[in-house]
Amino acid sequence: MIKIVCVGKIKEDYLVKGIEEYLKRCTPFTKINIIEAKEVNTLDEEKNKKEEGKEILSYIKDDEYVISLEIEGKMLTSPELANLINDKFTYGYPNITFVIGGSIGLSSEVINRANYHLSFGKNTYPHQLMRLILIEQIYRSFMIINNHKYHK
Repeated sequence: MIKIVCVGKIKEDYLVKGIEEYLKRCTPFTKINIIEAKEVNTLDEEKNKKEEGKEILSYIKDDEYVISLEIEGKMLTSPELANLINDKFTYGYPNITFVIGGSIGLSSEVINRANYHLSFGKNTYPHQLMRLILIEQIYRSFMIINNHKYHK
């Protein structure tokens, strides 16, 4: 199973529809569970990050392989991401958890818990849009793993 722990709710209808579409496409390959942590909005950004981080970590179990999405993480091609996912499922991790922070990023505690730090490039994306991009890439990974054609 794949779990996505993310901060905040999706507000835009077009993103909700896109996410629903890719979740449906992933159904033959894996179950994806999305958990939305509460976004904390005070004037103290460090406090916000720390509070969001505590909640994120409360959803992660010790036996899960955690992949945090970070600008400073490692960039992978789609086939490399597919190999990472396939390797973790094949060699002892029944659950992979992806973590998407809020608009202020991830706490150091969440970053330290992650087994892998993944970047989708040096650009900054809204965290709601990043959820759609991630789910599309998970779908693409399963198409690659299962030798199905998927447009380039």
